Amino acid sequence: MIPALRLLVRHNDRALAAWALLLALLLLFLSIHPRGASGGVLAAWANQGVALAFVAVGQTIVVLTRGIDLSAGAILALCNCAASALVRGDPAEVALGIAAVCLIGAACGALNGLIVVRGRIQPIVATLATGAILSGVALLVRPTPGGSVDDRLADALTGTVGGVVPVSLLLLAVLVAAIWGPVRASLTGRTILAVGSAEPAAYMSGLPVDRAKVAAYALAGLFAAFGGLFLGFQTLSGDPSVGASYTLNSVAAVVLGGTALAGGAGSVAGSIAGALVLRTVGSLIFFTGLDPMAQPLFEGAVLLVAVALGAGRLLRIRNRLEVFR
Repeated sequence: MIPALRLLVRHNDRALAAWALLLALLLLFLSIHPRGASGGVLAAWANQGVALAFVAVGQTIVVLTRGIDLSAGAILALCNCAASALVRGDPAEVALGIAAVCLIGAACGALNGLIVVRGRIQPIVATLATGAILSGVALLVRPTPGGSVDDRLADALTGTVGGVVPVSLLLLAVLVAAIWGPVRASLTGRTILAVGSAEPAAYMSGLPVDRAKVAAYALAGLFAAFGGLFLGFQTLSGDPSVGASYTLNSVAAVVLGGTALAGGAGSVAGSIAGALVLRTVGSLIFFTGLDPMAQPLFEGAVLLVAVALGAGRLLRIRNRLEVFR
């Protein structure tokens, strides 16, 4: 058992480091918060980070294929605006609205994947272009912030279970496990990892490379839709400009969580920790009385350290397959 545990730790060292950093920052945050470690404080802290965590999970799946999704924030904004128009009414209408928003996000992601695969366009260029287009569509749906989202469901999803455990964290864990868990264990999931490690070898092995890439971008769009929905549950409205910071922050969370931008190695669990770390840094800056304008400085410093550690690891390996050892 000890060698197996040692191997598990070695394979997930950077993700575990991100969770350790998150725990340290969270304990510091709770120690300086005026209300201490109450259920309401934990719920507010979790709610601030879950939308970014959803986007970071989707970004991770794309990065595993050696791609990147610069339209993630635009998809989140579009889905947030769509939610403000669709997720209201009786329970059946709310359920249909949620399904429609998720379908919009997945369709936008699949479109990204098809452009990258069929159009043979670099992901950074393709998703930058689609992101601009989707931002325009979001403005057409909701020219100014407004609309409404079912407040009963919003209260339920932003509260706590037993007055202690934030519902938002449970929702995040359930959706990630229910969607990414089965996909990762499937042929498509294994192909996503293989493409990021050695795409020519994956082709030669007969793996469905193109299908895996499209699926990765579709999943990224779906998780961005989850982020847009949850943001709507927080604000009870839609805002076409809300996604501006989510794209780059999702990439930062991915790097901080230990996923290699070179593809093929990483975990969504680490990216979730990275997203929550970034949001916790912002909360710490607020409650310590530091100038809020300094937040990008501290977030950038954390990201720079994470990138430096990751780059050092890649420089030490002699073969890409060593990433998995």
